[in-house]
Amino acid sequence: MDVSKIDSMLAQLRTGAALAAGKPMEGGTRLSENMGGNGVDFGTVLKNSLDQVNNTQQRAAKLARDFEVGEPEANLTEAMIAMQKASLSFNYTLQVRNKLVAAYQEIMNMPV
Repeated sequence: MDVSKIDSMLAQLRTGAALAAGKPMEGGTRLSENMGGNGVDFGTVLKNSLDQVNNTQQRAAKLARDFEVGEPEANLTEAMIAMQKASLSFNYTLQVRNKLVAAYQEIMNMPV
């Protein structure tokens, strides 16, 4: 396995962890600062994130299926890495959902 691929994957994981924590990356800015103060449509951001998770899972499933049926260009290492990326992205999505549900419940329990 190429070291640059490992470095790239680690950078993606760090970026995902920083985004999940709501922190800008080193030398980075928050999303609202990039948008010039116009704000960001939450629904669009959520849909784009879910689409990325879905695409990651579909790609992993295709690579695994190609390896299972014996496609000549199928690579077990690539399939396993894609499956782990899909698993991580799905777990991040579940954690975001859990945080959103907890925030909603907290707001609903606030006295008016």
